[in-house]
Amino acid sequence: MKKTYILDGLCCAHCAAEIENNVKKMEGVDSAAVSFLTTKLVIETAEEPSEDMMKKLKKIVKKVDSDITVKEA
Repeated sequence: MKKTYILDGLCCAHCAAEIENNVKKMEGVDSAAVSFLTTKLVIETAEEPSEDMMKKLKKIVKKVDSDITVKEA
C-alpha cells in the first residue's frame, strides 16, 4: 500500500535525506522516498500504516527537525 504525506516545514535537502533514511529502517516499511522540492514523503507498506507506525514516523520527523509537521496528502 502506497501512502503519501506532506512534510510541512521541510526546509533543507539534508533533513529530507535524513528522514528518508530513517523511515526506510522502520519495521513494516518496504520503501520510502522524500522529495525536498515537493516536500512529500511516500512510503510503501504491505498493509495500511498502523497508529503505532504513524507515531514512530512522526517521532523520526520531529527528531530531525521539530518544526516539521506530517500531514496526509
